[in-house]
Amino acid sequence: MSRTVAFIGLGHMGGPMAANLVRAGYRVRGHDLVPSAVDRAAQAGVERAVSAAEAAADADVVVTMLPAGHHVLGLYDDILAAARTGTLFVDCSTIDVADARTAHGRALAAGMRALDAPVSGGVVGAEAATLTFMVGGGEAEFAEALPLLETMGKKAVRCGGPGAGQAAKICNNMILGISMIAVSEAFVLGESLGLSHQALYDVASTASGQCWALSVNCPVPGPVPASPANRDYRPGFAAALMAKDLGLAANAVRAGGVRAELGLRASELYAAYAERAGTTEDFSGIVRTIRNQSGEQA
Repeated sequence: MSRTVAFIGLGHMGGPMAANLVRAGYRVRGHDLVPSAVDRAAQAGVERAVSAAEAAADADVVVTMLPAGHHVLGLYDDILAAARTGTLFVDCSTIDVADARTAHGRALAAGMRALDAPVSGGVVGAEAATLTFMVGGGEAEFAEALPLLETMGKKAVRCGGPGAGQAAKICNNMILGISMIAVSEAFVLGESLGLSHQALYDVASTASGQCWALSVNCPVPGPVPASPANRDYRPGFAAALMAKDLGLAANAVRAGGVRAELGLRASELYAAYAERAGTTEDFSGIVRTIRNQSGEQA
């Protein structure tokens, strides 16, 4: 176990992740630009740092959980000089693959070691320590970080070299976004044909239509009591975050010349949905947009 972990970014995901490290016996020094986030983390035993540089100065591992690539790169510019040579930097943000590789290169140039390790599982997974980590970087760095990652999650997969974790994350969430749209469209179609939600769920959840978007995050209330649909679509995994991830996937699709019509269309649909729903609705709430637009067409 590393003696000290610096945790930068103590929001809805980072806060619970840092708290789980504290509960496991790690010494965690945390920093966030939002004072209330630091206050919540401190209540869980995270030590306050007045700056990110102060948090990183005496850390064995620096974990970051930030909104976007430019935040990560800007932070690295500030804290790499403050950290001890050889410190392991683990970025759990979801960012562009190119930004992840740039961050990795800057860390190495400063004498540090680095991994990109985005997560899947949302706030519920962060709180319950059931996240899945998709990791890019060296084998030795992955082996060192594994006990820490397993404290915050249930699974960690090394996907390849620098940026590979981010690549796996955007591919996975492209599958998820497309799947949720398909499941939502199927329920709206079922409604138009007189099927009850429960009947369609009972069939599809044990037939070839079974998928995570249906069985865990069912977009209609009733069949899956724990799904956000039963809480008026409170996230969960916010629509804005899905729009962000699908935007990253769409950028990679275009850059790679990949023919991914459904991925690009899913990105467009979620971008439009997120303009309205933002961070207040779960991404499964797109079923209501599909239903409303279907009524307009009728």
